[in-house]
Amino acid sequence: MWGRKQKPAPAGEQRSALQDAVHQARIEAAERTSVVVDLRDAEVARLELLNEALNPLFADIPPEVELFDRGLSRGDTPRLWIDAVAHVAMGRDKRAYRFLHDTRFGRRVLAESHEIADIVRAVTDYVARRLVERERALEDDPDFIGRVGRYEAARERRRRRRRGLGALVLGFLLGIIAIVAVALIVAVRS
Repeated sequence: MWGRKQKPAPAGEQRSALQDAVHQARIEAAERTSVVVDLRDAEVARLELLNEALNPLFADIPPEVELFDRGLSRGDTPRLWIDAVAHVAMGRDKRAYRFLHDTRFGRRVLAESHEIADIVRAVTDYVARRLVERERALEDDPDFIGRVGRYEAARERRRRRRRGLGALVLGFLLGIIAIVAVALIVAVRS
């Protein structure tokens, strides 16, 4: 185990039943681990197929629309992310696709199917709804895109960082003042 060489059994000595059982348990654990890895690889492969099926949909989205950030995450539960709040994961049987949407009230299942075409239709409907929401938001303030450019957005981020740093420094100074005040009070009372 872990690169250690097993000591050869002395001649004439048989392995005990416990040693045989431990050896068999190690073999079974290794087989289960490889099965889990194979299942995860199969999940990732199925999600990659779905990702390829979604390529034409995402090719039709105008380049100035930055609502969607599609990507495959390969963690304990592989997921195909459509945007920050919607993703596709495999169901419990590892064959069914589940299109999920995270809301402030919990996770909703938007679609579940064994067929890629059904999930592609559900994702297409979701993307269309998000694009309509974006259009409505821009109709409420049509000058928004013209008013706020990349430079202004970067300047706003820098301003927020400075404010955060200022709050940190202020908190640090107030903490030092409080410690000095407590030390003075303790010194005066003693």
